[in-house]
Amino acid sequence: MRLSRFFMPIMKESPAEAQIVSHKLMLRTGMIRQSAAGIYTWLPLGFRVLQKVSQIVREEQNRAGAIELLMPTLQQADLWRESGRYDDYGLEMLRIKDRHERDLLYGPTNEELITDVFRTFVRSYKDLPKTLYHIQWKFRDEIRPRFGVMRGREFLMKDAYSFDVDEAGARASYNRMFIAYLNTFARMGLKAVPMKADTGPIGGDMSHEFIILADTGESQVFCDSALTDMGAPGLDVDFDADLQPLVDARTALYAATEEKHDPAAFAAQVPPERQLSARGIEVGHIFYFGEKYSAPMKAMITGSDGKERPAQMGSYGVGVSRLLGAIIEAHHDELGIKWPEAVAPFDVAIVNLRPGDSKVDAACEQAYAQLRAMGRDPLYDDTSERPGAKFATMEVIGIPFVLVIGPKGLEAGLVELRERATGAKHELSLEAALNRLAPTGPQVAA
Repeated sequence: MRLSRFFMPIMKESPAEAQIVSHKLMLRTGMIRQSAAGIYTWLPLGFRVLQKVSQIVREEQNRAGAIELLMPTLQQADLWRESGRYDDYGLEMLRIKDRHERDLLYGPTNEELITDVFRTFVRSYKDLPKTLYHIQWKFRDEIRPRFGVMRGREFLMKDAYSFDVDEAGARASYNRMFIAYLNTFARMGLKAVPMKADTGPIGGDMSHEFIILADTGESQVFCDSALTDMGAPGLDVDFDADLQPLVDARTALYAATEEKHDPAAFAAQVPPERQLSARGIEVGHIFYFGEKYSAPMKAMITGSDGKERPAQMGSYGVGVSRLLGAIIEAHHDELGIKWPEAVAPFDVAIVNLRPGDSKVDAACEQAYAQLRAMGRDPLYDDTSERPGAKFATMEVIGIPFVLVIGPKGLEAGLVELRERATGAKHELSLEAALNRLAPTGPQVAA
């Protein structure tokens, strides 16, 4: 993309209404614009990151064996009456009527709708297990939306739903999502700690939140610091194998949200030097709730013994849009955002220090063409802005690599390659710089 053709309305100063770093930087860099309280228009720069985050989530769901579909944002109230949640959910649910006076709601979650889909088509244990997911916009009418996309009213969410014939199968499905989540967040450059959590209005008897530790987190969390040193399982995990040992290794150590925290157990189980109390940002939440929805909605399965029973279910959410805020909270400095390469809006920037100079223009065009040919996603700053302004722009929007091409360097046969994460600068030939920028496959943090 040539910057002269792109739409990127950057502000010189951080907006006064923003309270946390991610909200300030998302507004300042022109990633989002508030449309109403807790509701945002995703501008091109932000939308590019949102798409990349969504794609990583999608790839790891697919790797774990989940199957993608797409459910509507509007749901029939009658389905929620079947489950008993319509009157219990509270004011966060936006209730509406259509022209025929039928009760509808803007979906805050999809347990009822997916259960209705499942019961329509699946009857036998032979068709199980199944995990279905979608990435769709949700609405919850927060009483005090704040912190930008971290606590908005409209948000993009990946929600998956597992169906099994018995509890053992359901827990195996739960474990697959548990491991998939660790790999998902690691690919985005995040260290997510799984913590025992309250099930809330979803219900169930087993639940874990995946928490990113950050000073601006919305809740207090408590854990064994050894968990923060534990790497992700890795992309070579066999999801058809028994994953319980991998899950046990991470759940045997103490980790709990404020609602589930037991001070006495924390003191007894964790050595004082490893007792970590911090603020946390929830980026994922998984639940096993058994028959909570399948029994009242009569989603019945005939087992191998010929007997009918309600399907065993679980649900698994990832806050896709809130992840952008969490990533920025974890990756920024005083100059701006420091995007991990996998989710950056552009992974390489080319800065032309003297537009109109034939040799510089030619070198920039060569670099732009080669980067695109090798599968990179470059942003070419071909504008007439002064160099200092160009560098400031690339720093605040957080492009991981910046290739600087100017007349003096070319005379010496050199260009400059800057790394946003470390601040390192390398003087190389153009060919050597492009070789360094050759893309690698998906990586999971150690």
